[in-house]
Amino acid sequence: MRTASITRKTAETAIEVEINLDGTGVYRNHTGVGFFDHMLDQLSRHSLIDMTITAKGDYHIDDHHTVEDTGIALGQALVKALGDKAGIRRYGHFALAMDDTQMACALDLSARPYLVWNVEFPTQKIGTFDTELVREFFQALSTNGGITLHIDKVHGINSHHIAEAGFKAVARALRMAVEIDPRMAGALPSTKGAL
Repeated sequence: MRTASITRKTAETAIEVEINLDGTGVYRNHTGVGFFDHMLDQLSRHSLIDMTITAKGDYHIDDHHTVEDTGIALGQALVKALGDKAGIRRYGHFALAMDDTQMACALDLSARPYLVWNVEFPTQKIGTFDTELVREFFQALSTNGGITLHIDKVHGINSHHIAEAGFKAVARALRMAVEIDPRMAGALPSTKGAL
């Protein structure tokens, strides 16, 4: 089973993450940040990665530490669950339409973290959620998950749709990348001999 559990405790947050890469997209996400939970639910459902994420953060300051630390812990869980990465597809890409918005994601589970972020939001808030935290989450996920991650807004005018389509596009690309390729016969998808 390609599963992992991560517990991260700091003076700012307490995060627990459990994932199953070979799941069906079952989720139980409770971070204390309502819109962020909605985005994590989308990430789980559309990647088919089962996720249980609980967080307690310093909400009296803002949501930044909770969102960022969740990205850190989820990235670490992905690395642990992927193990040596033998037999995976490694690469994933997806263009996703949602009403007015189209978002594109391409990623590589390369162990070389790099985020390319070509996304602008027309508003600074979605409800009470700071839109800049979407990038913070994906930066933390990329860095701690060893993911080369490119996210591009093709077009879009609604901040909620832009964020949600972004999470869904990443989810579908991640689903593709973590899948076992039956033609790989357990081989590592690299000519270097290591990922």
